[in-house]
Amino acid sequence: MKKILFGAVAAALVACGMTSCKNDKKPASPAAEEPKASAPVMKVAMVTDSGDITDQSFNQTTYTASKQYCEANGLQFNYYKPAGDSTADRVASINAAIQDDYNVLVLPGYLFGEAIVKTADMNSDVTFIGLDVGEGDITGAAQSMGKSDWKMPSNVFCAVYKEEIPGFMAGYAAVKEGFTHLGFLGGMAVPAVVRYGFGFVQGVNKAAEEMGIADKVTVEYVYGGQFYGDQQIKATMDGWYKNRGVEVVFACGGGIWTSAADAAKDNGGKLIGVDTDQTVQINSYKDGMCVTSAMKGLGATIKSVLEAIQAGKWSEYAGKITSLGLVSGTNVEENYVQLPTDTWTMQKFTVEDYKKLVADLYSGAIVVSSDISNVPAHTIEFKQYPNIK
Repeated sequence: MKKILFGAVAAALVACGMTSCKNDKKPASPAAEEPKASAPVMKVAMVTDSGDITDQSFNQTTYTASKQYCEANGLQFNYYKPAGDSTADRVASINAAIQDDYNVLVLPGYLFGEAIVKTADMNSDVTFIGLDVGEGDITGAAQSMGKSDWKMPSNVFCAVYKEEIPGFMAGYAAVKEGFTHLGFLGGMAVPAVVRYGFGFVQGVNKAAEEMGIADKVTVEYVYGGQFYGDQQIKATMDGWYKNRGVEVVFACGGGIWTSAADAAKDNGGKLIGVDTDQTVQINSYKDGMCVTSAMKGLGATIKSVLEAIQAGKWSEYAGKITSLGLVSGTNVEENYVQLPTDTWTMQKFTVEDYKKLVADLYSGAIVVSSDISNVPAHTIEFKQYPNIK
């Protein structure tokens, strides 16, 4: 496999419009000019995390963003679904994509940490983009493989997100909208999910204190222990809505939200979406059931990184793990973490209120802790339960 030097390649691609360049000057003689090798073409592949491209969450968003970018820029795109939910299966799909000559791989989810450690060094001519793959996922995998001194190679970039911020936004908005009994249903207690949850608690607490109703606000909190819904998790959510008086649940973690949605539909409850704008999916259960969604900019990340590769600016990302959050206090759409405004239905907490909140978060007037070692300080009533599974 030929090594791809993206800086030079990107310049050639931009100049030639993804086609072979033409030299209009006729050489003095056939021997006066040596043959030129054609530039390698950037080919993008996505490998799915646990689940598939119809999960209405992380995989689907990554697939859609990657596909749309490639179609808009004339790039070949494909996706690969591992045969099972193991590192060996993920490595096999990565290798299959590389064997098919894909040289940019988009890998969504922390489970790809070990697969990246296993494959990146051996494929220095392939660019790896890990979404939600943090330093702990990488170093933990390396240590478990006896590679404690392993360093991120220059052909890898990983993005993580400050989930505590959109979690905070969602909790704050829900209380300002009038909800006083809220729930958080996490999938597995991995860092990203915990950051969402602890941010949510902080947002609920902040809004309740501002409104002087902290003694009247309650958060129920639990992890399902898995990233998919089932009858046992639905039964727990049924109990929350029906017996405990929970009004709205922030369901966070892969497909586990479906159990909360089933329970909300059956018991007249509400739901807060996660990762992407889940308004359409949640409201398909019952119209008006979605309050808002705590989003992170997977699509924006994919677009910015692929653009950088094409523009010869991969060095800005090479070998880095970057935590993405707020980049603007005035243009909420530019941020890598946000609430969706296109599908806004809240009335007491308006879009203008949201923009003011973003400005305060960006300026530091409001600070959200990213510490996940302890439950955030709170004056509201907080009830945490053992994992459902």
